[in-house]
Amino acid sequence: MAKVKERRQTVFMCQSCGNEFAKWSGFCPAQGCGSKTPLVETAVAPPAPKGRPGWLATTATDVVELSSISSEDQPRGPLPSPELNRVLGGGVVPGSVVLLAGEPGVGKSTLLLQLAQYIASKGQKVLYVSGEESPQQIKLRSDRLGFAGDGVLMLPETDLLAVIDKMDSIRPGLVIVDSIQTLYSSDENSGPGSVGQVREAGMRLLRWAKDSGTPVFVSGHMTKDGSLAGPRVLEHMVDVVLYLESQEDGGFRVLRSGKNRFGATTEVGVFEMTELGLTDVADPSKALLSQRAGGAIGGALVPVVEGSRALLLEVQALTSPSQLPAPRRVSNGLDYNRLLMLAAVASRRAGLELSGQDIIVNVAGGFKVSEPAADLALVLAMASSLYNCPLDLEMFAFGEIGLSAEIRQVSQAQRRVNEADRLGLKKCILPERCLEGLTVPQGMKVIGVRTLRQAVNAVLTKDRSKSQNRKQPDDWSEDFAWEPEGPLEPD
Repeated sequence: MAKVKERRQTVFMCQSCGNEFAKWSGFCPAQGCGSKTPLVETAVAPPAPKGRPGWLATTATDVVELSSISSEDQPRGPLPSPELNRVLGGGVVPGSVVLLAGEPGVGKSTLLLQLAQYIASKGQKVLYVSGEESPQQIKLRSDRLGFAGDGVLMLPETDLLAVIDKMDSIRPGLVIVDSIQTLYSSDENSGPGSVGQVREAGMRLLRWAKDSGTPVFVSGHMTKDGSLAGPRVLEHMVDVVLYLESQEDGGFRVLRSGKNRFGATTEVGVFEMTELGLTDVADPSKALLSQRAGGAIGGALVPVVEGSRALLLEVQALTSPSQLPAPRRVSNGLDYNRLLMLAAVASRRAGLELSGQDIIVNVAGGFKVSEPAADLALVLAMASSLYNCPLDLEMFAFGEIGLSAEIRQVSQAQRRVNEADRLGLKKCILPERCLEGLTVPQGMKVIGVRTLRQAVNAVLTKDRSKSQNRKQPDDWSEDFAWEPEGPLEPD
């Protein structure tokens, strides 16, 4: 009888979320995925040979009652960077897996090499697995940082099994993998960087870290849309996900935590890229204000809260008469849809003639602002540019703007005011409801406003005598009744 050829089993896998399907159905039908890449046929990995344990094999463990487990914090290894410690929650937890993601050239490899330098200086071995760069390239980077490389063991290897064997034999104090998309396992039939390979590498590194108690740092690539390359299941497997962000041509780097099983995810760290690597910026607000031009038009200060700290940022706006049928809107560091909404509200409800203006907004220093507390400062900056009228250098503003141009209350007003007072600002425009329970610092003038029109009239000091006789359209309810001063006239 002829031998029956064994049929290889295959599945159709989504390259974004990692879901598997028995039949091909075009794009991924999983809810919440939204991938634009069609499903890819992938061969199912064969079972592990007898006598060779797979990555799921582990030693037997006993059942432990929850009440007998200590609730004390896990021990942490503090790092020399206060900003990195802040984002990690106090330091590195033994046996944790940290994923560092960022765009190419943002400084991921530099930060990892500085981390290796510190651990090696404590007398512990560091295994640096490099699948992208050669040891000579990493040596050039260490020379620029002034680090000879003592205690850092280089392993230019992409075979996952060989990397695990070397980690078992060396038993280092820290493992760095740069990057996880380059690791390859022979148990998977797909190529390096695919969903199956990245998932296999992540699971094996996670299992090794938990068994050995050694922290593992891995770097990951970012796609064009700003998401992490590879399957999303990788973010669920690791303990900490960090994002290193930078705007184009920006000297500052912002380290954010997208996930942290050992601390808060709202903390951010601020670094500056220098010839000696990434250095901490202990006082970002002061560093940004030192570069602010005096008497500049179209700039407003806003204190934003990031985790446990308040940052004082400058929101800049430039308006110019448009030569196009549809005026342009450009946003750097701010949500584009939020800019469209605020421009429409300011034009329709506050009398700012922005419908025929090109509007360009920017956050100085390359920072990104996502909270609505920056709405008021952004509109005041646009009004300053529209009427060519500079704002008070000692003024700051914060507050959320609704569709009816009402100024809504925001959280942690006291912390924002204290941060501005520390830097010498003396005038504050804030929502009227934030005045309840607010302790005003000595020498600071605080103005509570209910509507956007009140805020604009309170900060722009241009002569408006020509428009005193013009009446405002009566589109306010009694709750927002006030005595209008008349609209401003553009130059």
